[in-house]
Amino acid sequence: MGSGQVVGPAGGGGGGGGGDNGDGRCCDMSLKCSCRWKCEHQHYRGLFLNGGGSYKGLVFFLGCFVVLGSIATLYAWLAFTPPYAVAARAAAGGGCREDNEGSWSIGVFYGDSPFSLKPIEAMNIWRDESAAWPVANPVVTCASTSEAGFPSNFVADPFLYVQGDTIYLFYEMKNLITMQGDIAVSRSVDKGATWQQLGIALDEDWHLSYPYVFNYHGQIYMMPESSEKGQLRVYRALDFPLQWKLDKVVMKKPMVDSFVINHKGKFWLFGSDHSSFGSKKNGQLEIWYSDSPLGPWKPHKKNPVYNTYRSVGARNGGRPFIHDGILYRVGQDCGETYGRRVRLFKVEVLTQDEFKEVEVPLGVEEPKKGRNAWNGARYHHLDVQQLPSGEWIGVMDGDRVPSGYSVRRFILGCASIAAVAVIVILIGVLLGAVKCIVPLNWSSHGLGKKSNAFLVWGRSNMLSSKVRRFCSRLNRVPPFLRGWVKVNTRVGRCVVAFIFAIGVALMCTGVHYIYGGNGADEPYLWKGHYSQFTLLTMTYDARIWNLKMYVKHYSRCSSVKEIVVVWNKGVPPNSSDFDSVVPVRIRVEARNSLNNRFRMDPLIKTRAVLELDDDIMMTCDDVERGFKVWREHPDRIVGFYPRLINGNPLKYRAERYARKHEGYNMILTGAAFIDSQLAFQKYNSPQVRLGRELVDKYFNCEDVLLNYLYANASSSRTVEYVKPAWAIDTSKFSGAAISRNTKVHYRIRSNCLAKFSQMYGGLAGRKWAFDARKDGWDV
Repeated sequence: MGSGQVVGPAGGGGGGGGGDNGDGRCCDMSLKCSCRWKCEHQHYRGLFLNGGGSYKGLVFFLGCFVVLGSIATLYAWLAFTPPYAVAARAAAGGGCREDNEGSWSIGVFYGDSPFSLKPIEAMNIWRDESAAWPVANPVVTCASTSEAGFPSNFVADPFLYVQGDTIYLFYEMKNLITMQGDIAVSRSVDKGATWQQLGIALDEDWHLSYPYVFNYHGQIYMMPESSEKGQLRVYRALDFPLQWKLDKVVMKKPMVDSFVINHKGKFWLFGSDHSSFGSKKNGQLEIWYSDSPLGPWKPHKKNPVYNTYRSVGARNGGRPFIHDGILYRVGQDCGETYGRRVRLFKVEVLTQDEFKEVEVPLGVEEPKKGRNAWNGARYHHLDVQQLPSGEWIGVMDGDRVPSGYSVRRFILGCASIAAVAVIVILIGVLLGAVKCIVPLNWSSHGLGKKSNAFLVWGRSNMLSSKVRRFCSRLNRVPPFLRGWVKVNTRVGRCVVAFIFAIGVALMCTGVHYIYGGNGADEPYLWKGHYSQFTLLTMTYDARIWNLKMYVKHYSRCSSVKEIVVVWNKGVPPNSSDFDSVVPVRIRVEARNSLNNRFRMDPLIKTRAVLELDDDIMMTCDDVERGFKVWREHPDRIVGFYPRLINGNPLKYRAERYARKHEGYNMILTGAAFIDSQLAFQKYNSPQVRLGRELVDKYFNCEDVLLNYLYANASSSRTVEYVKPAWAIDTSKFSGAAISRNTKVHYRIRSNCLAKFSQMYGGLAGRKWAFDARKDGWDV
């Protein structure tokens, strides 16, 4: 019966010339190898095929992936940083590339004591040449070293060496070419606000880091980590700070993050040996003592003094220091991730036989902006020293992302894409496009008769037998699912739609993890400095819903120092009502006037002010790009909404008119960077009294007036445009828009144009083209 019925040796039935041989294959196994290969190929492609050799299952699978991929592409276009912005950041960063070890950079801190350190931006240090008003951390990054001709992926492990008014900074720099650590050095003559990158101080054939620099008998020594070499080596400066020579191998052990300090008549060496038997990585610490920093060294009686959890701070995290006669050791907490945070310990007992320390508060405020902060994910190294002036200076490294994040992100992205494949197969099963999950001849009950050799191999291979039984059970799933979910019913269609939505979410998640970067909206370096700005918005009580969402979002942007809310009408909120990580100041006005937007405010501590309406939401990256352009042109209005004013009579028109005529001459200050000193002085001068009165009369046009004032004061260019990736007007959702009648709003503004042209001169003779800057941000 069945496959046993063979009619004739070469004709009909199942016997000859390419017919089925009874085991599910396309020809007799006695034929030539080429024929058998074709048969096997046709047979095994049945994974997604429907009966009869159709490609329906494969087409369905690929089609679903195309649809889901298109949706994910749209998501990426909306959510990710635009390509032109990425290209500009890469150009600014030089050699900076994503690295699984992180994106470490270095910041500087000041204080009256080592326990009251504040970041440089809190000290209000200004540098005119880079429009850094004020200078902000980080002060040394992979971008600054790369722009100086030393391409690197990150900088970390900073150590200071002070010579009078000159400060040298030694640090690990991951070389972009060799992908190993070299020791680089920078110099500052203004107490750490500006750093000149001098070059590579030490480069060996192995990885170097933790460049502990110290002075002994009038000579300058460096003891970097050389654990990859299996030695602890001390180098002596021949021509400080760039030429060094190996002076001595003080220990033939792969010591990690070691330092030497003179305390109570002896030299003490602290370090970790993770190669020793039973040593717990990042949780082990050893102490050695000697009469000289060059050895010979004797081990402490209680070595290892730590061999415990990696979160306790056993591994050294920078230079120890002495304050009021007490020795303090800096350790790093590696509990959540490598180098999660710095911890500070007061050494109470240090002798040849005993050691005791207790943790004390560090005194450095934890970063609050998450990955938008340069040290938001981790900071693992601190060197603090006292300057000749008596002031304390500290340098600390920091990173935006945890250790190994890029690899973890790629794995999660691939897992999401694999889950999408499972989802697509599941949908195909429910819709009948996929009949079986694995080829039938892989299962123990496959169609047709197996060859004798195949049966003998199967019996002798227990693993193969188990796999075939599993495949057989797996192929019973499709009919079961189709019986359970009836796709021709309303419930069945909802189930399929829900599963498809899960597939969309997984595909977008996969694309986000693989191509979305580290999730940080980073600031842009300009002439070696980062800086900060004040965000100012004007509102009233009917728009409190907008304001709360606005403050929560923008307070987390990297360069925002403070948010000032100009409160024009109603009962003002309290600053504590907002979810903000920067100070929020409510400036209550005596009268409801749009002129309040540009009123002089001596409490603003930055030159740059972003005037941003409370109903505009855009990405922090858009804001950072606008700030970068303003720092390049601080005498101009730099914003996100261009307009072109021309014609006779003058008529106010929307952005599409400027696009159509390929140019603009006005930037709306509802979303624009201005120089607070320059703009506020212009706007509040006695000569502008009539213009301010007109703004009060129409309750409109304050931004138009400022553009006229800038143009009237200069014959050169006064505005710059930056294209946002996207911007949302949230007032459309709250119903609290000020200018809901567009026609009336535009008519009033057209009247303002005519009046202001008579008072302050025209704009019609000015026009600047789009896509004129090299950064490509004005397209």
